[in-house]
Amino acid sequence: MKILEIDPWVKPYANDVELRMNRYQKLKEVLLKEKGKLYDFANGHHYFGFHRQKDGWIYREWAPAADALYLMGDFNHWDRYRHPLRKKENGIWEIYLSGNHVLHHSSRVKVHVVKEGQGKDRIPLYIRRVVQDKETHDFSGQIWNPEKPFQWTDKDFKVDLGQPPFIYEVHIGMAQEKEGIGTYREFEELVLPRIKEQGYNTIQMMAIMQHPYYASFGYHVSNYFAASSWFGNPEELKSLINKAHEMGITVLMDIVQSHAVKNVAEGINGFDGTVQQFFHDGSRGTHSAWDSKLFNYGKHEVIHFLLSSLKYWMEEFHFDGFRFDGVTSMIYHDHGLGTAFDHYEKYFSLNTDVEALNYLQLANELIKEVRPDAVSIAEDMSGMPGMCLPIHYGGIGFDYRLSMGMPDFWIKTLEKNDEDWDMNAMYHELSTSRPNEKRVGYVESHDQALVGDKTFIFRLADKEMYDSMGKGSQSIVIDRAIALHKMARLITISLGSEGYLTFMGNEFGHPEWIDFPREGNQWSFKYCRRQWSLAESPFLRYKDLNAFDKAMVSLMKEQDLMGETDLKCLTIDNEKKIIGYQKKGYLFLYNFHPEKSFEGLEIPTYQDRKYQVVLSTDEKRFDGDGHIDHQLVYKTVDLKNHPKDRGILVYLPSRTAMVLKAF
Repeated sequence: MKILEIDPWVKPYANDVELRMNRYQKLKEVLLKEKGKLYDFANGHHYFGFHRQKDGWIYREWAPAADALYLMGDFNHWDRYRHPLRKKENGIWEIYLSGNHVLHHSSRVKVHVVKEGQGKDRIPLYIRRVVQDKETHDFSGQIWNPEKPFQWTDKDFKVDLGQPPFIYEVHIGMAQEKEGIGTYREFEELVLPRIKEQGYNTIQMMAIMQHPYYASFGYHVSNYFAASSWFGNPEELKSLINKAHEMGITVLMDIVQSHAVKNVAEGINGFDGTVQQFFHDGSRGTHSAWDSKLFNYGKHEVIHFLLSSLKYWMEEFHFDGFRFDGVTSMIYHDHGLGTAFDHYEKYFSLNTDVEALNYLQLANELIKEVRPDAVSIAEDMSGMPGMCLPIHYGGIGFDYRLSMGMPDFWIKTLEKNDEDWDMNAMYHELSTSRPNEKRVGYVESHDQALVGDKTFIFRLADKEMYDSMGKGSQSIVIDRAIALHKMARLITISLGSEGYLTFMGNEFGHPEWIDFPREGNQWSFKYCRRQWSLAESPFLRYKDLNAFDKAMVSLMKEQDLMGETDLKCLTIDNEKKIIGYQKKGYLFLYNFHPEKSFEGLEIPTYQDRKYQVVLSTDEKRFDGDGHIDHQLVYKTVDLKNHPKDRGILVYLPSRTAMVLKAF
């Protein structure tokens, strides 16, 4: 197990890793039997659900504890008992409907499930579209079989795994400036070009799986094979993804397999009349903080259902991979709530859910079988060792881990006085990772933008944003906010992370929080949209923040400066609030001091080179003062305070960062 060589701190827990790997291998043997690959196993969507035949339709369902199932819909005037399903082996039910037109495209359907004399109308488990009645507000399944299916043109698109992901996290519904729900088509036409222009090469789509409550941000999933109808129909989602691929943009899905909505009428909870069909019983099956149901990852049928969902989204919609939500919640029995993961024994204990870890290993192996160029990202705040190591090393198999500690660090830092910011802690937090682990760094995501929290710039500027973001405004609060907004992003993207993420609008300091329409705000969409016009107005300072973000991403991408390769710390001065480091011939220098600018600041470079500034947060085009001379050539000299070293002398203004290139 190579994990023991890569991370020696794991060695005392070698037996735990070996147990996990043995269980994984045995689980695969049981699941696959004569099938050689998970690719051939994860085909529930090809068998269950509705499938067109030569002269009719066949519908299959898995409901092991049910006593009877009846198909109903507009095709039989919603008669609950006219079309019974026949029970077969292993809890499988089936009905064949003769006639090509008995079900047609857009037909609405449900299945009436009877258990111990009690019947409930349910949405089929493998349904591919769910719609809401405008009058009754009830949800029902819908047959999706268009006469002219979408024609893909992206067959030549491949994810370049050698290129770092610059991720633009998006929510289709709130991506529009209008006060309403945006659509797949609007996003394709209006937002995709903006993402491309900004330089991001990957989008991470939230809320794609069907969810009954719009304000859940898509995290209370009800239907695991249905694209959200809040934003349009499946063909329109396919068109969006196809267009992204034509632009060279990778498309990841924010997939939710950590929990499910507890709703019975809309979701999968209690489908066959029992909680145990998909979820654990009792307290283990309920997430108290999320008010949702928790999957039983030790049950083979549940594994089959969830793996089939992964394959379906990749096959049917050409998703290039996934960001797995709530991994920490999955892999610990206490869901990581209130646990400080400050020792390796916290990762290898009775609190660790080995069944969930084994499921994630299966998921990652399947993803690579379907698409060797696919990408998987773990949202894990615990830092589980081996999360991003290959499975055959003893790892879990993810490509990247979302560095959730980074936004937490920035929040805690902003709670301190500027004079008390710790430069050593900043460098450590932003540069440290598990051995061989690839990280996606970020200052903030959608989490920090929600009501109850604050975006980075809103923590800095607060109410001043409403009156002082005009170009002619004078505000020391806004000046500080804009300066630190740029500096935080530059040091976060450049200090070792192999990937980078922003949530749409945060790159230009989008004001206010995200407040989904709800009873408490009179179902208003005023704060559930993106005001792109702010970043386009020549009279507002948002435009300059947007320009800096574009220049920053361009530099990091075009000069291949992501990751820890060749990263060398040059100076950290906690009193002066100075940080300096070198990467691939580029110097990154920061002065976080709230007041002091430094003339003739010594920066050891340990080599004789010439340097010139290529990017500065102080440039006037980025709403800076323009105090840094980009034409000046810095030559290495002997340093007074570092007698044995050579370096350069620079002028570094207060709250300013700059990048110099060696030549």
